This record gives sequence, structure tokens and C-alpha cells, in this order.
Amino acid sequence: MIDQIIKLGRKTVVAMVHVPALPGSPDYDSTTGMNKILDSVVADLEALQSGGVDAVMFGNEFDRPYVLTAPPEGLAALASVIGQVKSMIKIPFGVNYLWDPVATVALAVATNASFAREIFTGVYASDMGLWAPDCAGAARLRSSQGRSDLQMIFNINAEFATSLDTRPLAVKAKSAVFSSKADVVCVSGPMTGMGVDQKELREVREAIPETPLLANTGVNIDTVTELFLVTDGCVIGSHLKYDGDTWNSVDPDRVQKFMEKVETLR
Repeated sequence: MIDQIIKLGRKTVVAMVHVPALPGSPDYDSTTGMNKILDSVVADLEALQSGGVDAVMFGNEFDRPYVLTAPPEGLAALASVIGQVKSMIKIPFGVNYLWDPVATVALAVATNASFAREIFTGVYASDMGLWAPDCAGAARLRSSQGRSDLQMIFNINAEFATSLDTRPLAVKAKSAVFSSKADVVCVSGPMTGMGVDQKELREVREAIPETPLLANTGVNIDTVTELFLVTDGCVIGSHLKYDGDTWNSVDPDRVQKFMEKVETLR
């Protein structure tokens, strides 16, 4: 069984490995093909691990425009990439295939990941159209594949979307834990790289004191102190890139400085 990496009080830093555009995506570079994708993933993974992050998460951030049902060629390509770098991975890892919760769990099962993050609950008006994730399908797949140890991280306020559920975010968080058995809850800002609403984050913490809580977007070296007073850690991507730009590669110096700051907070 895989030890659960995200726990109450641990202050876990989960760093993103943003995989370049995969086959089927409009930005996929068929000239350089999978080799260039693999080179990028290897470089980012090495920089993050050397910098001392606690865990990494592989995601298809570059597959814009995003889809709600994972295409088979993209899902197979991401599984292949993770399989090729498995021998390099020295820390726990997770996966996220935007924006398909069942595909994300399937990817986690195939790669033996420790955790899977997605939008599992709710109904949204989004950039991708009307969005109703299949939480039950994802949970049942985890069960049927014997992966009860796989942590499902519920992102409860989707980026690039507006929830059609008018309940306060704290109520939705409590409901996700009660009715959908969320292992971990994370709170996001409106888009990748944009910070979370601190007031909402505190309200969610009060609603689910016994469930691990992560800040999911926009975390940086200047905000991590305040965020860690409320949360059990964070998911971080853009801030660790060169110039803090989501679409750049990981900057080893930024990783080192961020983790040095984190160590002072533990």
C-alpha cells in the first residue's frame, strides 16, 4: 500500500510537472513528437526533486483548449510519459488529466500514483461548456481496481468556470467530505496562477477541520506564510517557473528559495 502523503498538519508542497501539449491537442508538436515532451518532463522533474519538494503531480496543463472527456491518444501519451520517468521519481507523485475525473483515476491506477486531483463534484458553466463531473464513476473505479489507498483530492471551486451551485464554498466543502468521501480538499483561485480567496479558505478550514486542506493556485513565496497558517500545504506550479510564467520551464533557483522559506514554517 502507498503511504498517504497529504496529511493534517504536514504542510505538504505538491509541485506541478506541467506536461507539454500531448498528441491530439492543437499545440502538440508533431515534428519533435514525444521526445521533446519527455525531455521537458525530465528537466522539470529533476529541478523539483533537487529543490526538495515533497511530491510532484503530472498534469496536461498545455492541452488548451481543455476538454471534459479525455481523448484516448492524450491519456495514453501521458501514461507513457509517466511510465518512462518512473525510475527517476524519488518522491510520491500524483496525476491530473484536465478535466476528466474518471480518466484521472484511471491514469493513477495505471501509473500507481499516490493521489489524483480533479473537479469531482458540482455543476459548472465553464469555458469548456456545461460541466457535470462524474464523482461516483471515479470513486467506483478506484474501488473496483483495488486502490482504496489512492487519495482523491477534490478541487471544490473550478478554475475557468462558475459553479451553478449557489451554496457557500464552505458548505460545498463539508458536503464533499460527507457525501462524496473526499480524502483531501483544495481551494482554487479563478484561473491557473491566480491566488485563492483568503476569506473563503478560512471558512472552508472551519467547516472541515478533520480533512486535509490545500491551497491550489497562485501560491508564491510572499503568500505561503499566511496560507500555511490555515492549510495543510499547497499545490504550486507557476511560481516555480522562470519569471513565474506558467508556460516556462521550472527554475531550480525559484524552487530552492521557495522550499527554504517553507522549511522555516515547519
